[in-house]
Amino acid sequence: MTSPPAPQQVEEHTAPRHWEADVLLRDGHTAHIRPIRADDAKLLVEFYGRVSDQSKYFRFFTAMPKLSDRDVKRFVQVDHVRRVAFVVTLQDRMIALGSYEGDDSGKAEVAFLVEDSQQGRGIGQLLLEHLAQAGRERGIERFVAEVLPDNERMIQTFRDAGYRLVSGVEDGVMTLEFPIATTDTAAGVMATREHRAESTSIERFFNPRSVAVIGASRRQDTIGQALVRHLVLGDYTGRVYVVNDRATSVSGMPSHATVSEIADDVDIAIVAVPAESVQDVVLDCANKGVHGLVVISSGFAEVGEEGRQRQRRLLGLCRSYGLRLIGPNCLGIINTDPTVQLNASLSSHIPARGRAGFFCQSGALGSAILEKVSNRGLGLSTFVSAGNRADVSGNDVLQYWEEDDATEVVLLYLESIGNPRKFSRIARRVSLRKPIIAVRSGRTTQGVPMGQIVRQIAAPGRAVDAMFRQAGVIQVDTLDEMFDVAQLLAHQPLPRGRRVAIVGNSDAIGLLAADAASAVGLVVNRSDALGADATAEDFEDALDAAIDDPDVDSVVAVYVPPINTTGEDVANVLAAVGEQSDKPLVSSFLGTEGVPELLRVPDVAGASAGRGSVPSYPAIESAVRALASVVGYAVWLRTPNGPAATLESVDPAAAKAFVNRLLIDHPDGRDLEQEELHELLAHYGVDLWSSVPVSSLKEAQRAGKALGWDVVLKATTDRLRERPDLAHVWRNIDNQTEMRQAWRSLNEIITDPETAGFVVQRNAPPGIPISVASVEDPLFGPVVSFGVSGPLTELLEDRSFRIPPLGERDAAAMVREIKAAPLLFGYRGSEAVDIAAVEQLVQRVAQLQHDIPQVASLELSLVLAGAEDLTVLTATGRVEPVSDPRSDWFVRRLPDLADTLPG
Repeated sequence: MTSPPAPQQVEEHTAPRHWEADVLLRDGHTAHIRPIRADDAKLLVEFYGRVSDQSKYFRFFTAMPKLSDRDVKRFVQVDHVRRVAFVVTLQDRMIALGSYEGDDSGKAEVAFLVEDSQQGRGIGQLLLEHLAQAGRERGIERFVAEVLPDNERMIQTFRDAGYRLVSGVEDGVMTLEFPIATTDTAAGVMATREHRAESTSIERFFNPRSVAVIGASRRQDTIGQALVRHLVLGDYTGRVYVVNDRATSVSGMPSHATVSEIADDVDIAIVAVPAESVQDVVLDCANKGVHGLVVISSGFAEVGEEGRQRQRRLLGLCRSYGLRLIGPNCLGIINTDPTVQLNASLSSHIPARGRAGFFCQSGALGSAILEKVSNRGLGLSTFVSAGNRADVSGNDVLQYWEEDDATEVVLLYLESIGNPRKFSRIARRVSLRKPIIAVRSGRTTQGVPMGQIVRQIAAPGRAVDAMFRQAGVIQVDTLDEMFDVAQLLAHQPLPRGRRVAIVGNSDAIGLLAADAASAVGLVVNRSDALGADATAEDFEDALDAAIDDPDVDSVVAVYVPPINTTGEDVANVLAAVGEQSDKPLVSSFLGTEGVPELLRVPDVAGASAGRGSVPSYPAIESAVRALASVVGYAVWLRTPNGPAATLESVDPAAAKAFVNRLLIDHPDGRDLEQEELHELLAHYGVDLWSSVPVSSLKEAQRAGKALGWDVVLKATTDRLRERPDLAHVWRNIDNQTEMRQAWRSLNEIITDPETAGFVVQRNAPPGIPISVASVEDPLFGPVVSFGVSGPLTELLEDRSFRIPPLGERDAAAMVREIKAAPLLFGYRGSEAVDIAAVEQLVQRVAQLQHDIPQVASLELSLVLAGAEDLTVLTATGRVEPVSDPRSDWFVRRLPDLADTLPG
């Protein structure tokens, strides 16, 4: 690769806003990537001056100790179309440069230069990802790179990208060529790198060798003093440093005026200073090389507009200096690992060592949650209170817990979801290894607390619920239900199915248990009523028999103690059976909640209740409901949702080109006309039947004749469409006389017929009316829904939802989970419809919406599903330009400041 050619006049183009992003490097620190600007000349010269001669030689194949003015101008003046260049910055310094230059053949030459001190942090891989995405948006199909054979690091960067490489060597230069179309392999490589970076960044919070408390105070009633006390008295195994510029010592430890004055390294800083002083703390910590901050301080987005701006500045400063941020306005973090014993929180009580990791967005609820965890005897591995969740989110912590051997169950209390598509992708992967239990506040209102500022989700709440189900997340309504399920998952094996046995000494409660089980979809295959005078031996025999029964998957034990009886002998039996059973055992024992001391099995890891401990519930309904939730997860786990079947007669490229042509002529977007809908759907193998709008009898007669008769005349306005009595439709019209009769009758029946929107259409075979719809949510991305067509479906909200891309089982599940599904399967002796055709139609609409985000909405509002085929009769749709990429795009990026903090 030689020196850049002489600069030419560059036509001005504006780079898309989404090309600029904060990114996470391999070591868990942040950096900023953006298109190069004309005013970057000074940064470029300074950057080039720090690059070694060897790196310069690898880039240009010749000695270039300095860049000439011509070279600088060539680099910084690009058109953002044919020539695209990205820079990576850190602390207002340029640390890397990557660019491509394309030609008319769809091919572009790509090259990188990374500052030597920053190499090995995955920067080249990030530049390649972002350049490839820009190239795809600009019509580039292939990248070509010329590399010296000795430049092993750069060669490996290209080979590791997940693209198929074609290479050759000529005149001592290796030429690498590869298509940049997103493949499953390339997307998988990107996701793996994202996972490692985010997991590493969180691991350094949970396992710090040293912690600085900034704002430590000698007064006992202050937050800073409490943080120091909790760290020290909690037996934190690392070094604790106190920072207070007004004291020489705090709690018997020497105080430092700034973090920079601390002689040793500092991994994380716990910040408890007034909000207006936090920015100075960031600069101090950045100067010291601190990895991240846990900001306990309040006074940010939760207090109004001034606080939101302050939070924006705080996050921007942290990102620009490479620091990660938990909070602000948070409770803190906890790691119960005995080799760490980190209580960097406002909670005076560190929970027992356990198997569950807990992520909580609410700082106010954090202490109450920790107390409830302890009362339940549950125990935690790690705990995070994210507060306003300005930076570190549940997605980051999920990445860490996926690899954390100490965490077997994940608990999430969510008040908002900043990136639902990414959450879905990560949660689906984590759920295959570890159960996730989630409580989501604001499910009905879609509201979030003031400090949690994210873009509004326009998709219905049931679509979000569907996303959770797709990902295998166990969603519950309350914190109590979360702990009910968690204590079962933490201490008992997973059930194999829905069959339940009930063993107890109370007939009345046994009946309640059976009713509760049936109500939540469990099947009671066995019920052993032992009587009020049952002994411990009777319980043991009955429990053993139930567990040995091949028709039983789980056991519910009910014990109501007789007067003046402690139940200790029965408790010993339950604990012994629970420890040895390979089937889950739950109990309602003495009306207690959690894992009672009598039912606990000692845990070798030091938790208060070990594997095999029998959870107890004060109400039998709570026990059965928790069991049903776990059964649902076990069923999801044992029926993996593979990739969607390959669809025939699908041409995404042609569909995208068609939509792009429409948007060129209509840059603000518009509703699609009938012929346009027909063409768009045809690219995905969907045949939309033509309909002819008519406004007079003569037009209706001409349309009927043109269609070959056997037609229908119907009104299509919203106030009449899909009326249950079908009074707006006249069928089986075979000639002009019958059309005259139909026209006159409908005009007499319908009020204000001039606005009825009459159309003539061929008569379709009989079938059950269904509808398939999709929408592009600005935050959520594509959503597809299914239901029986008609107003009753809308009134009763009887629709199923999924988030594309759909797996092979998703379409089948959508069709079957609506309440009206029996209509499709031969209800009351009627003929069953062609379910395979219905499922395929759902898959085609979902694939279309997944492929083309410019389709703002699409609705096949009337599809007749018959016994042998289906007919698509009515459709509407709209296309709009996409100003921002989907939140889960093909490049790694941290949430955009403008998205999380508007204004």
